[in-house]
Amino acid sequence: MARQQKSGIITFKADSALLEAMDGIPNRSEFIRNAVLSALESTCPLCRGTGILTPQQTRHWREFTANHDIQTCSDCGESHLVCRK
Repeated sequence: MARQQKSGIITFKADSALLEAMDGIPNRSEFIRNAVLSALESTCPLCRGTGILTPQQTRHWREFTANHDIQTCSDCGESHLVCRK
């Protein structure tokens, strides 16, 4: 027998500007779910979206960057990590 996936409810406060911006979206729950999933797919794997590294993460990052560079892609213009050879 297949297991059913558990679901839950998450609520959050929205200011009037956000409420107004979302006015007219036919299925706001689906829109919010998709927006959250999209944001989670592009979250920094180190800070997990906080924008701040712990002292231990900073140490690991410094060790990593000793052999890697951040370069700009010549095709798309975005930054990416490259191993030094």
